[in-house]
Amino acid sequence: MISLATKYPNVYIDTSAYKPKRYPPEFADYMRRSECRKVLFASNHPMISPSDALSGVDDLGLGDEALERFLWRNAAGVFRIKI
Repeated sequence: MISLATKYPNVYIDTSAYKPKRYPPEFADYMRRSECRKVLFASNHPMISPSDALSGVDDLGLGDEALERFLWRNAAGVFRIKI
């Protein structure tokens, strides 16, 4: 999925299937390298509650800007939500 998101400008990756502690190491590395420009936070509610989906996000080692992009700014851009 990383290669598709890198190649195509309108392809984004969401995290709905996993909690942060289960992200593959390559994906966590991609999130740090790309500053999360192509990754959207998702919780997969009701299977994974939002609070469970957020637990461990701080352990990913994302900077403040990347964390903001991941948690809401990318989605606002994709869905054209004015902030």
